[in-house]
Amino acid sequence: MCAAAVRRVDAVAESGADDRVDVSALVVRLTSEVDEVARGKTREIQKITSQMKILALNALIESARAGKQGAGFAVVAQEVRAVGAQIEQIARDLEVQLTKRTGELIDSIGNMTERSRGDRLVDLALNAVELIDRNLYERTCDVRWWATDSAVVDCASGSSPRAVAHASQRLGVILSAYTVYLDLWLCGLDGTILANGRPDRFTVAGQNVAGQDWFKQALRLHSGDDYVAGNIRRQPLLADAQVATYCASIRSEGRSDGAPLGVLAIHFDWEPQAKAIVQGVRVDDPNRSRVLLLDADRRVIAASDGRGCLDERFPLQTAHPRNGTYRDSSGALIGFHLTPGYETYRGLGWYGVIVSRGD
Repeated sequence: MCAAAVRRVDAVAESGADDRVDVSALVVRLTSEVDEVARGKTREIQKITSQMKILALNALIESARAGKQGAGFAVVAQEVRAVGAQIEQIARDLEVQLTKRTGELIDSIGNMTERSRGDRLVDLALNAVELIDRNLYERTCDVRWWATDSAVVDCASGSSPRAVAHASQRLGVILSAYTVYLDLWLCGLDGTILANGRPDRFTVAGQNVAGQDWFKQALRLHSGDDYVAGNIRRQPLLADAQVATYCASIRSEGRSDGAPLGVLAIHFDWEPQAKAIVQGVRVDDPNRSRVLLLDADRRVIAASDGRGCLDERFPLQTAHPRNGTYRDSSGALIGFHLTPGYETYRGLGWYGVIVSRGD
């Protein structure tokens, strides 16, 4: 599913990793060079000034021995001694200043590295949720197209045994070509499932789904051009599988403005598709990172470690509601991005999230 897009996520990951390696190498090199200047060169100056002081002391001793004849030389020796002390103080001040500047430089580079790492996590989070958006956009196209199939329209118009068998056979053909679906249901306006594409696997014909949210929303659709994009739910009639249900109106003669005849519901096999995306994000250390998809209520709907799906609520902090980074109380770096939607699919307020505990 969307292999090219998954490869694009990998390329972003590899590019970000290369950038971080370059910055780390720069920090090491600059620290070493500045340390050499701050400590090595200034200590050489201090060594020279120490020698000057010794020479000045020796000169003072010799001038004292020379008596009056050495008095003038003593003044020079004192000046040399004073200059040496000044140079020594300058060397100490230089070392302190360079050490301070080095610390500031390292902090600045560290902040830059943090921002770069955070930006990369945001990019990866965006790519993950974009893959889902594009995939689910295709689902909205599928359901509106298949709702106009003549076998589906005929069955919804009059559910004779022959029409039901034909519709079921037609839905089965669709399922054989589109492996991302668990089942397709053709429902009457009262919520009764008239036909499905996998009757040998799911014996749902005759069941009533009038109480399910996606069906209620589908009854309120204004035309055949509209659709319902359902949130991720476990579907008891499909062995409690995790599904995203998409619906469209079945209308008279397959026309978008035709009278409503029924509802076509397609159940996207969510778990394996979402797993392929979140586990396809190439983070630096999979053992210390977690890739998540969250719904609008911050419920985990996919996780690279397989934990918490549909049960865990992630405490996402969204000071900026669209995207951003922050560190949580444990020190983990969090990068997130809100779904941007894709073409006519606006998205459902989902987030891509990367949790990195690499420090």
